[in-house]
Amino acid sequence: MIRNEAEYRDAVERLRAEAGRLVAHEARLSEMGLSADEIKRAMEPMHSFHEQLNEEVAGYERLKRGEFAELQNFRGLGGLLVSLRIALGLTQRELAERVGVHESQISRDERNEYHNITVDRAGRILDALGVELRTEVTDVPRNAA
Repeated sequence: MIRNEAEYRDAVERLRAEAGRLVAHEARLSEMGLSADEIKRAMEPMHSFHEQLNEEVAGYERLKRGEFAELQNFRGLGGLLVSLRIALGLTQRELAERVGVHESQISRDERNEYHNITVDRAGRILDALGVELRTEVTDVPRNAA
């Protein structure tokens, strides 16, 4: 997951460079006399990496536009907290200052996508981000008693 502008710029540059390498590598394989199927098999790992990086870039761009994935039973809360910081254009340092912790704590938390975060801590982060998270309970089972 791309977590900041520097990583985003680096990923975009890697995508550009990788696109050129893909074309050049495919041409070299063709010059070596490989069949279309052999070229396809040889190129699959490179294409897979390229597509994964492209998806990460697209995902970061969605976050910057404020488009977030839906949470279900708090799964993905950590990713949402990271996404909100990115969408608001805050650095980890700025969030740390708002929460009252060291920047390294936010960095560790985000690297682990806030695994095992307490509800209180999540609330403090949401408050520091200035956002309100609402929940909706659905599909409540009825007792057959």
